[in-house]
Amino acid sequence: MNVLDRFADRLLDASIVGGFSRLGPAVRSRLGQWESFPPGCLTGRTVVVTGPTSGLGLAATHEFDRLGADLVLIGRDRERLDSVRARLVGADRAVTLVADIGDLTAVRRVASELGSTGRRIHALVHNAGALTSDRRTTPQDHEATIATHVLGPRLLTRELLALLDGGRVITVSSGGMYAAPLPRFDRGESPEMSEQRYDGTKQYAIAKRMQVTLNEIDAASHPKVVFSAMHPGWADTPGVRSSLPGFARVTAPILRTAEQGADTIVWLVATGRRYESGRFWCDRAERPIHRLPTTRRTDDDANRDALKRWVDDAISSS
Repeated sequence: MNVLDRFADRLLDASIVGGFSRLGPAVRSRLGQWESFPPGCLTGRTVVVTGPTSGLGLAATHEFDRLGADLVLIGRDRERLDSVRARLVGADRAVTLVADIGDLTAVRRVASELGSTGRRIHALVHNAGALTSDRRTTPQDHEATIATHVLGPRLLTRELLALLDGGRVITVSSGGMYAAPLPRFDRGESPEMSEQRYDGTKQYAIAKRMQVTLNEIDAASHPKVVFSAMHPGWADTPGVRSSLPGFARVTAPILRTAEQGADTIVWLVATGRRYESGRFWCDRAERPIHRLPTTRRTDDDANRDALKRWVDDAISSS
């Protein structure tokens, strides 16, 4: 980007509404050189997608299909997975695996199935997730939002590291994490909200904050894999309409399409450009992980170490 393009991009980002709404990709796609991808450019490369049956995951899956990727689709519902696979142009190149990413036993099972193939993975896309108004728990008795967005993805990545050598891990986060500081893990705080004080939106934001922090931690720990987190802006998806109906109704005229929201996911997987591991992205550009002093204050080395220990202990004890 030239100086004027960078200024326009930063102005959009600073305005929040401009950067998160459909205006963001509409303007940014005209700044600099917005890379396009020809059909078949991912031929012979395996892309694993969790949560591929609706919203951003479905949009990304169809684009990966157009680009010729060999797809591994992981979801909770066999019927919905089969329906998605049947609609793919390259259905013969797609494999479906049933697992709830919040269920760590199921994650270990699908990781074992994938590992037994010895199939090198070009990209693992952690997209599965949900925002619920009521507190739910997994078979391992973890709060479901933390399990689905943090524990399951981290376990799946860890189990597939050998197949990801030289590959990419993309975590779909949310701009909602900007308002959420890390809990003080170093002082014994748990990220799992109790039944009495449960707030689904806040729990979701905490999980998303944990994702982007772990993305930086894992990038430093595993230099042979490129780790990225991204946020899709405000996109019109079934998940947004069901979990935040008021927000979806008020912002409907400016919401991005699912395809616009998924664009950076696809770009991070398909681009031939070398980019630095551990970064946070939106609209194909690096973004800061902090906007508020309150979130910076809890993001220190001691708390990051404690976060990693808490997550790894939760996984190993389940």
